[in-house]
Amino acid sequence: MTQLVIVESPAKARTISKYLGSGYEVAASVGHVRDLPTKELGVDVENGFEPHYVTIRGKGKVLAELKQKAKSADLVILATDPDREGEAIAWHVAEQLGYEKHDGKRFRRVRFLEITKSAVVEALAHPGPIDMRKVEAQQARRILDRLVGYKASPLLWKPIRPGLSAGRVQTVALRLICEREDEIRAFKEEEYWSITAHLVKDGQGFDAKLHQIDGKAF
Repeated sequence: MTQLVIVESPAKARTISKYLGSGYEVAASVGHVRDLPTKELGVDVENGFEPHYVTIRGKGKVLAELKQKAKSADLVILATDPDREGEAIAWHVAEQLGYEKHDGKRFRRVRFLEITKSAVVEALAHPGPIDMRKVEAQQARRILDRLVGYKASPLLWKPIRPGLSAGRVQTVALRLICEREDEIRAFKEEEYWSITAHLVKDGQGFDAKLHQIDGKAF
């Protein structure tokens, strides 16, 4: 049985290939292979915020090579990182290699937290399904980034510098800065005085600050 193991990093692929026998082939996706398009919103806001994914520029060759390797493999083992990004990469790669066509039967998802022979062998012995909760969490973050950043980023290009990105985090900071600037510009100067009397009673000195005049706060 031939098994194709797909990881993210080429360096990781070379290391893992040394741990496995001749029945395994290890390849790398080199990070994400699909994403939202760069020149359009890529999110259908009228229909459930459905994302429109495209192959990332330069990753067509990577996908073609993975598809070719997958053709001769009995099993495709998705061993990308165990975080949300890694889960999303595993899902995108699986879809491109025919996950739905084969009803997922040729695909296995494995996760390991360290690149050691024992960890890799243990993970391969206990495969599982793709965690769609993590995939959806990554997708929600990416869509939110796009909805906010795609429209807000151009606002920064003219006054600051072209190409700056304003995502879901930066826009909150930007709003705080703008609100503070509005407060500064709306401030009206008014003259006021603080009156403190230096008094002495029974030989003991003390300060008394004026707070009210005729019951009115000063």
